[in-house]
Amino acid sequence: MKKLIRLTINDQDYEIAVKPNQTLADVIREDIGLTGTKKGCEVGECGTCTVILDGKPVNSCLVLAVQADGKHILTIEGLDTDKGLHPIQKAFVEKGAIQCGFCTSGMILSAKSLLDRHPDADEHEIRAAISGNLCRCTGYQKIVEAIASVKDRGPVS
Repeated sequence: MKKLIRLTINDQDYEIAVKPNQTLADVIREDIGLTGTKKGCEVGECGTCTVILDGKPVNSCLVLAVQADGKHILTIEGLDTDKGLHPIQKAFVEKGAIQCGFCTSGMILSAKSLLDRHPDADEHEIRAAISGNLCRCTGYQKIVEAIASVKDRGPVS
């Protein structure tokens, strides 16, 4: 039996009927159609499905959609601005922190969450914040450099 839930995703309200065992990742991708949230391991190990749920980064593959009822969710699509890419996205491009791109949306959202809470995060804090996001291509150094470069530009929200 499906349950009607309400989600606010990227400042847009949705009312949707979900199965009790349906994950937030599946609802975001399949029901809402926001495919920037990737599905990787589906057991919370890789971080590709990271979204920001009520201000905190979460693996959306581990959150049941019914648990997100009434909550605010930010996906990579929600970082769009009138001026184009978000500063963190720009930094990833400028610093060469993107290779295959599969981990990028989760990595960027983890970085945003960190910088929203700690705008002056040091390298150790940056590495800790992205420790739940696996990247098989970059070796992380360029990702860390990209995130660190954003804090020098001022507020990121």
